[in-house]
Amino acid sequence: MRVLVTGGAGYIGSHTTLALAAAGHEPVVYDNLRQGHRWAVQWGPLVEGDLRDTARLAAALREHRIEAVLHFAALIAVGESVAEPRRYLDNNVAGTLSLLNAMEQTAVRNVVFSSTAAVYGDPLRLPMDEEHPKAPVSPYGDSKWMAERILDWTARTGRIRYAALRYFNACGGDPEGRTGEVHRPETHLIPLIFESMLDPHRPLKVFGQDFPTLDGTAVRDYIHVSDLAAAHVAAVEYLAAGGASFAANLGTGSGFTVRQVIAAAERITGQRARLVEAPRREGDAAELVADATRAGQLLGWRPRHSSLEEILTTAWRWRTEFGRRHFA
Repeated sequence: MRVLVTGGAGYIGSHTTLALAAAGHEPVVYDNLRQGHRWAVQWGPLVEGDLRDTARLAAALREHRIEAVLHFAALIAVGESVAEPRRYLDNNVAGTLSLLNAMEQTAVRNVVFSSTAAVYGDPLRLPMDEEHPKAPVSPYGDSKWMAERILDWTARTGRIRYAALRYFNACGGDPEGRTGEVHRPETHLIPLIFESMLDPHRPLKVFGQDFPTLDGTAVRDYIHVSDLAAAHVAAVEYLAAGGASFAANLGTGSGFTVRQVIAAAERITGQRARLVEAPRREGDAAELVADATRAGQLLGWRPRHSSLEEILTTAWRWRTEFGRRHFA
């Protein structure tokens, strides 16, 4: 298939274009490069454009004879979304509407949407399955839930079929170092642990010491980015084969505390992390763990690279060896 990948110059998007190409598909990246990176576009052409530019999107869909869309393009920083809610809703919700309008103009029917566990809000039960109540606690989570609802209502008209994949904590990097994680500013735990090891002026803030967990720090479900990419390829193939629309979690079903991840990173790298204890952040849950049974049933998917050791090893090699030129 010829697949348009919105946000394909970003972290998860670039790993998925790699996986698409490896599976014999033809990815076309659509990205404005404000958060993505030109160097990350390696497995197909790049169309530079804003997601809210419907005419530009429709032209790209026609020119490249696109058959399906993987939709990653979004603003993703939870804390920033609280400070700038309208910006997040405009980009993430209005952008999704623009994409759907362009798809309708060009008769493209299948879309895989990059969603998030943030649609659930604070957990009422663990592990969290797809029927868990949706009560986002940030504009970011709300923007993703609104986009899912738009996809669902549109699918009910028969105009599209969709898969909404709700990630837990994406991490790790391509084992061969062809692409990896570079965010500015960085907000994810594992890259921040490495920054604290490599830069004495950038200690890691550990938010919350009094959660009801093993060591008082928050528990999260960490999923390797290559496993996420594989799920997206499986989902777009499932829709192409006539599969019905669905939403599914992507996670491992188990979690680690922040201090467990730090200790494992120190063991694997031989480096010491510099830590600063900080109060809990508003809205931080004690524990978030996925029930990913549905993705296994529908897509035959299961995590293959998501041991904590492989996650940390591939992320460290990217930061210090394969991708270090991108951090200068």
